[in-house]
Amino acid sequence: MRGEAGSRRASSRLRAVAAVTARAVEAALVVVLMASLVFFALRLLPGDPARLLLGDEAAPAEVEALHRKLGLDRPLYVQYAHFLRGLGSLDFGESLRHPGASAGAQVREAIGPTTALAATSVGLAAVLGIGAALLAAGPFLGARRKWVERVAVAVAATPLLSFAPLLTYALAAKLRVAPLPGDPDAGAGGLLFAGGLLSLPLAAQVARVGRAALAEVEHAPFLAVARAKGNPLGRTWLVHALPPSLGPVMAVVASQLGALLGGAVVLERLFERPGLGTLILEAYAARDLPVLEASIVAAGALFVVVQTLAAALHAAIDPRVRR
Repeated sequence: MRGEAGSRRASSRLRAVAAVTARAVEAALVVVLMASLVFFALRLLPGDPARLLLGDEAAPAEVEALHRKLGLDRPLYVQYAHFLRGLGSLDFGESLRHPGASAGAQVREAIGPTTALAATSVGLAAVLGIGAALLAAGPFLGARRKWVERVAVAVAATPLLSFAPLLTYALAAKLRVAPLPGDPDAGAGGLLFAGGLLSLPLAAQVARVGRAALAEVEHAPFLAVARAKGNPLGRTWLVHALPPSLGPVMAVVASQLGALLGGAVVLERLFERPGLGTLILEAYAARDLPVLEASIVAAGALFVVVQTLAAALHAAIDPRVRR
């Protein structure tokens, strides 16, 4: 019996490793495909990138010099091979706006604030959403718990750009109970406020899915046993009912990460916070092709990697996903 149990555990671990490896390979292929699409889109769409950078009044010699600098004078397949080599070493060339500074260095500087904003938003969304799910599904509020779900539905259906400026005006500008999210001197307070604004739509989705998952285990035998042992109400729901319900919550977080990162880019530009969103728009306005390529690839890679990690974690804690 012990041998069979050990064999089952080893087989389960192998399936978990295989699932994580498969997702990692899939993520790498998605990043390469996405980077390739960015490369071809910026070169095959109408318009000469060098002419767009220099303007219509540029002399032919200047355009030709920029073609050589960007490698646009070489055949497309040679450019693509050079691009893939640079992608493997994270070398996208030199910024055209800031000569002497590499595009990768600017992206590494900008990705930190975006990652911090997205991570703060995910953490706040998880806490707020799971708390709302417990209130909506558990017996804590009685008949009033229906209002929690109605509020979650309303928040989930409201676009971020509709309430973010309004809440910022009310809380930061009018009542002055929160710092301006774009104030460089706001520090952690500004990050928390911006992350809180970004977390609300995801928190509403987590609350809805979490409530449904908790409702499925509300009458489960193991929960009745926990009650019979005299566990307090809060411990019964937090320790015994919540863990089996986290799988669907993680799934919805993973599926919404793209929208969250997109919202982070929009929020950065809206409040003039440093990050990938600001860098992408500034590089596009200046036609800084190396920085634009590097920042778009970095934003997509960030989304793919985080979503893959979330899916791998989901597979690790939920055996049903590995079957």
